[in-house]
Amino acid sequence: MQADLKSSTSQALTNEKIKSRAIQFFFVIILTVVLLGSMTAAVMLGPVSISPLTVWKIALSKLPYISEFISNDWSQAQEQIIWEIRFPRVLLGAVVGAGLAVVGVAIQALVRNSLADPFILGVSSGASVGATLVIIFGAFKLFGQYALSMAAFLGALTSVLLVFMLAQVRGRISTVRLLLAGIAVSMMLSAVTSYIVISAPREEGIRDAMFWMMGSLAGAKWEQLPVPFLCLLGGVIILILSYRPLNLLLMGDATATTLGMNIDVFKKFLILLTALLTGVMVAVSGAIGFIGLMVPHIVRLMVGSDHRRVLVVSSLVGAIFLVWADVAARTVVSPQELPIGIVTAICGGPFFIWLLRRSNYSFGTGDGDN
Repeated sequence: MQADLKSSTSQALTNEKIKSRAIQFFFVIILTVVLLGSMTAAVMLGPVSISPLTVWKIALSKLPYISEFISNDWSQAQEQIIWEIRFPRVLLGAVVGAGLAVVGVAIQALVRNSLADPFILGVSSGASVGATLVIIFGAFKLFGQYALSMAAFLGALTSVLLVFMLAQVRGRISTVRLLLAGIAVSMMLSAVTSYIVISAPREEGIRDAMFWMMGSLAGAKWEQLPVPFLCLLGGVIILILSYRPLNLLLMGDATATTLGMNIDVFKKFLILLTALLTGVMVAVSGAIGFIGLMVPHIVRLMVGSDHRRVLVVSSLVGAIFLVWADVAARTVVSPQELPIGIVTAICGGPFFIWLLRRSNYSFGTGDGDN
């Protein structure tokens, strides 16, 4: 009798797990469809409206073996607008949004702080120093057309290495020191950026620097996509494979160590990985804030705290959010364009306040966060 009861209980749990996984898979499929629909709408919208059929005809006409079945019934101007201007911009927005959201998930697990975001390690401040040097003084000319991206990435990498060294105590990384070092380095580098900006010999340089510092996808090109896309793909795969250590981090250092995890080695690895990802994203888009703060929380409220689910869903939600934020940035005050950072701050500010006021919010490794 007792054996039958155990067997039926085990079967019920197995069925419940299968049902839960099926629901999660269906949810991911829905988000993927929403992302494709959002990208299509984003390419359609603009001063020149273009039908969705034309958008996908032009996109499919660029694929080998398929182009011969597509009838060319669009103008050269439409092809130029869609393929050379809007498609790279929308794809870059999706990649950057997914990347910042995924980094936000990892950083919040690393410091076990629900208010942490990808820029807590001083990445954006370091990138801003490099970018403003290029925009205002024309530095790093040896990199040619990639001078801005390379300078921003090198600045971000330098700031993270500085924070990394300051946060170590006898070879171990203290979470509190990491946060304080990140704040201190950010403040110093922000001061350097401000000095560079006020020293600008041209007024246009100041405007361009401020625009970049608030984030923008304007001028996105196909050549800019491979590096951030490959970094995003590799980063997401590595983090998903590391979901168990990420889950253990939420339980505290002592518990994680007791369960056999080398906490210091994993923290160092996670800092370097998130710094690389954030640096690559910031280098091509500027400092776009609040995505890494908002999206992980929204996703945890939807799917729980297991990082296998949170990482995948966060990447999709982050991509969808930034695609629409970019649409708002280029259409709200058309024909002018807003920096995306303004749009994300308008959304993120109230969310941040709500998060602070939500006293029953806590981290955990269960299925819910309440």
